Amino acid sequence: MQHTPSPAAARRDLVLTGVFALMTLALYFAPTGFEDRLPAGAAAVRARVTAVDNANFRQYGLVREGDQRVTAVVLEGEFAGREVVADNLFLGKLELDKEFKPGDAALMSLSVVGGKIVNAAAQDYYRLDVQLWLLGLFAVLLLAYAGLTGLKALLSFLFAVLAIWKVMIPLFLKDYDPVWVTLAVLAALMAGVLFLVGGVNRKALSAYLGSLLGIAATCLMALGFSSAFHLHGSVRPYAETLLYSGYAHLNLTRIFLATIFLGSSGAVMDLAMDVAASIQEMAAHDPGLGFWRLFASGLRVGRVVVGTMTTTLLLAYSGGFMALFMVFMAQGVPLANVFNMNHVAAEALSTLVGSFGLVLVAPFTAAAGAWLMRARRAGPGSVLDAAGEAHRQQQAQ
Repeated sequence: MQHTPSPAAARRDLVLTGVFALMTLALYFAPTGFEDRLPAGAAAVRARVTAVDNANFRQYGLVREGDQRVTAVVLEGEFAGREVVADNLFLGKLELDKEFKPGDAALMSLSVVGGKIVNAAAQDYYRLDVQLWLLGLFAVLLLAYAGLTGLKALLSFLFAVLAIWKVMIPLFLKDYDPVWVTLAVLAALMAGVLFLVGGVNRKALSAYLGSLLGIAATCLMALGFSSAFHLHGSVRPYAETLLYSGYAHLNLTRIFLATIFLGSSGAVMDLAMDVAASIQEMAAHDPGLGFWRLFASGLRVGRVVVGTMTTTLLLAYSGGFMALFMVFMAQGVPLANVFNMNHVAAEALSTLVGSFGLVLVAPFTAAAGAWLMRARRAGPGSVLDAAGEAHRQQQAQ
């Protein structure tokens, strides 16, 4: 059954989209307080590698040592067209080392004093152009497939990225409690995403209330079981680097716990919207349905979806640790040892706690949706009574 929004609802959606676009634009230009941390005269530019000198480069098996002299031409900024010679140091780590070849696009870090380049370093391959092309292709396909809804989804995606980068991370660095910061950001983020994509209606409100309760339950589960797992926040990549960068006062464990329910929030919103949409369809087909019938319908849909969503979380969390699991299997490490390791136990906690949130969000959303979209009490001759009678006659025929 295709629902055509009323003119009033269409105006509300248009106003909300405009407000959301302005908020996204404001976030883009909002300062974080960490913009001027680079040394004076430092600049990062795109350059094209023209020649390399590997005289000091040594490789022992898989390990690279020494350095590579890279000659490149700057392609942007005030030094465009200038040729620079940069150092590319090898650290002996495959995940960090890169070996340039002529023709490669590189990100160069320049040190400028008195308008002259005094030093250059080859930071990494330049990937922004490919990333922007991929993002543009994604946006085109999304707009072609979903139209206005796709535009809203793209806008919500940009808002989510900016909310994390411009609000959540700076507040973490300023030592605000990560758990409360994440809850507040998610409350605003979920409201924007669900009402922007779903419209200002009872369906979106049901999904929002169910998502809030699901995230709250996930947060409580993470806080309740963290001490039993004896996990420190340093299990996350670059956590120690953060401590040694002048932020030793940060509570990495609280940050780790915040990332647990942050990571499951997308699946929670997805499941909540599925359940709320199914209840809306039931209520639209039979306006006379009461709370319990709608609630039972929402639970049935939730049971089907939650099974696949739980597996989705498992695959999302475990995919990044495939090499680690392969090392364990290759060395014959017993499963008991594997699941007691810090990194594996952290992923187990994230997966299980996130799954608890998914299991709980379905009944939460079903209850909220059934309450908001249930048949209101109405006497004979009312619009609701007439709609219910028409539906019953259609079913009898």
